[in-house]
Amino acid sequence: MGSPSYVVGVLEAILTLGHNVVGVYTQPDKPSGRGRSALPTPVKSYALSRDLQVFQPPSLRAVEAQQDLALLEPDLVVVAAYGKLLPTSVLELPPHGCLNIHPSLLPKFRGPSPVASAILEEEEPTGATVMLLDEGMDTGPILAARELWGWTSSATAQQLTEKLFELGAEMMAAVLADWLDGAIAPQAQDNAGATSTRKLEKTDGAADWTLSARELEKRCRAFTPWPGLYTTWGGKTLKVLSAQVVDDIKGPEQSENRHGTVGSGPGFDIGVATGRGVLAISSLQMEGKRAVSPREFLQGYPEFVGSVLPS
Repeated sequence: MGSPSYVVGVLEAILTLGHNVVGVYTQPDKPSGRGRSALPTPVKSYALSRDLQVFQPPSLRAVEAQQDLALLEPDLVVVAAYGKLLPTSVLELPPHGCLNIHPSLLPKFRGPSPVASAILEEEEPTGATVMLLDEGMDTGPILAARELWGWTSSATAQQLTEKLFELGAEMMAAVLADWLDGAIAPQAQDNAGATSTRKLEKTDGAADWTLSARELEKRCRAFTPWPGLYTTWGGKTLKVLSAQVVDDIKGPEQSENRHGTVGSGPGFDIGVATGRGVLAISSLQMEGKRAVSPREFLQGYPEFVGSVLPS
């Protein structure tokens, strides 16, 4: 059970080991593009290319969806970024349970946004966990975990997510046979060390220029690809796609730039004064336009330097 491109490797690893995949569950096709044509998930596309049976129920709580799953008689269900909750009746269906890849070192960062949270909190190391699902939110016992060092200080959430599920696919491939043979004893999580994350909202990406440049740079990476870091200018949304922390800025009242003031400085064409330091923007995108470099942006909007962005 999975949907996005970064978990295709999990299905591929299972097939490479020779396991019999009796069915693939993924989210329903979604309208995309100007024509709003239905677009399959990457997992569906890959599964069909391997002649696998694909199921796309809107919910697994429906009796019909559960009956379809029961008819497959699975020994085990593997879950990786499926995007839907599994009810108790589904968790109890396969004799060997439901194994899940979670992109954090449990019990830290349970919940829907572990990767963004790890970046925002500069967590080192981060990692991935293979766990047995239970009725709680990422509370089930652990089969395997692997640490990953040196990523949270520079990677975007998208990059880190891809890497963590790559680790997860390797771990899942390593434990599947032993788990099915009863050779692994899962370890209960230490709830005393547990932390939780919340679902990200669109408003989380609104830039607050009173924060430090370092905090804003982390948010830019943590919220990539969604909701992104954004501000408004000229009545339109302006996305900050990538940025770095610097100190100096040129512009109106150079020594006392107020929060949100746009200027330039040594080595960068666009920088924004923050509560502490300057956020140098290296890629940005105006609403309705393509992503461009600061130099390209200023060719179209030279008046941007000297403006003050809202917090």
